[in-house]
Amino acid sequence: MSPSASATSAPIIEASTKRVPAAGGCSGLVPDATAERWRHWLLSLAAGHRNDSLLASMLASQCVGLGAMPDWLGLRPEAFKELIAYHFPALRQAALPQPQRPLDPERTDERDELVRLLLKPTDDRSDESSQRSSLRVSNAQPQPQPSPQQRWMAEIIAAGCMGSDHLWQDLGLWNRAELSQLMEQNFPAVAQKNAHDMKWKRFLYKQLCEAEGIYTCRSPSCEVCVDYHACFGPEN
Repeated sequence: MSPSASATSAPIIEASTKRVPAAGGCSGLVPDATAERWRHWLLSLAAGHRNDSLLASMLASQCVGLGAMPDWLGLRPEAFKELIAYHFPALRQAALPQPQRPLDPERTDERDELVRLLLKPTDDRSDESSQRSSLRVSNAQPQPQPSPQQRWMAEIIAAGCMGSDHLWQDLGLWNRAELSQLMEQNFPAVAQKNAHDMKWKRFLYKQLCEAEGIYTCRSPSCEVCVDYHACFGPEN
């Protein structure tokens, strides 16, 4: 689509076509390589914010039935509207088909725990330093609140964790590097803890278990564990 075309129209490409499964929300005939075309079109409307390209990948994938994301990327409809207005202000929300895939209400608590994990304030100081600091309550500064952008991404990641594939695939990202970029940009303290590059979904659930004092892995170290490749192998 040329830059002068209406920003509220979906991408129209003169190319051979194929039928996309109805579950993808794009029923009917669509061009080949539609995900690439959708992403290119979305980026042409982007506001220039930090997560624009990552969201363009997710939305483009969702529009052609890729990934496992629910409606509105797992956000409430009003939050999704705010996200689109912030990242793609020229885009009319109705131009994005939804997969008619609601969130599983039985896993709400699980998603909430993942969101809290991602948004939890961290303190990298030693335990002794932290204990001394906790005694100076009168001088304590309020913890910074997560930005709307961080909350959006935390809820999107939590929704993606409900899928059954690698997290980057369930989110509709195009490779694992994009997921690592997402984590480093939005949740640097959490990302830094994954020093050995564990698969992201496994890493997040391991963090949840450890926060509850649950240590299911009995190997003395990851390097000697028989399941090493299940946690650290390639995500292709």
